[in-house]
Amino acid sequence: MLRRRSAEEPLLRIRLDAAGTGRARIATGLAVLDGFLEQLARTARFDLEVETGGGGGEAEVDAVGHGLGQALAEALGRPGARRLGGATAPSDEALAHVTLEASGRPLVVSNVDLTAARLGGLRGDLLERLLEALADAAGLTLHVRLLHGEDTQHVLDAIGKALGLALAEACETPAR
Repeated sequence: MLRRRSAEEPLLRIRLDAAGTGRARIATGLAVLDGFLEQLARTARFDLEVETGGGGGEAEVDAVGHGLGQALAEALGRPGARRLGGATAPSDEALAHVTLEASGRPLVVSNVDLTAARLGGLRGDLLERLLEALADAAGLTLHVRLLHGEDTQHVLDAIGKALGLALAEACETPAR
């Protein structure tokens, strides 16, 4: 689906298969964001395709978060989906814990402060914007806790893994 929410927003194409195998084709114009989304897809075992019109700025981050949230809302809204998930994941010295509920009440609670970080052209605070847009569009109550971590790339990897595992659990339809 290629769409634009407003004239100021970039073009965006997102396809999500929550019953996938972890394949990802991501092209946002920001290598760090691409890596984060690939990590999330691989860990959740979602097939995910994301393509933006380029530029790699705040508008792309917001659009990706919103578009991914909309796609997740569909997966979380399937009959029988757990709608709750939680996971802890490491990446070298970093350890992150993510819990979420598809509550319909968007909220992000996080102790992660990456405002001073800069990774490959991506301001660290844009991760927070991505999570807020995702939670808003998917109707998620999302808690992100960094239990330990100093290297910013490892922190992002740990959060991406924990978020992927939590989303996989929330989208799962348990056998009755």
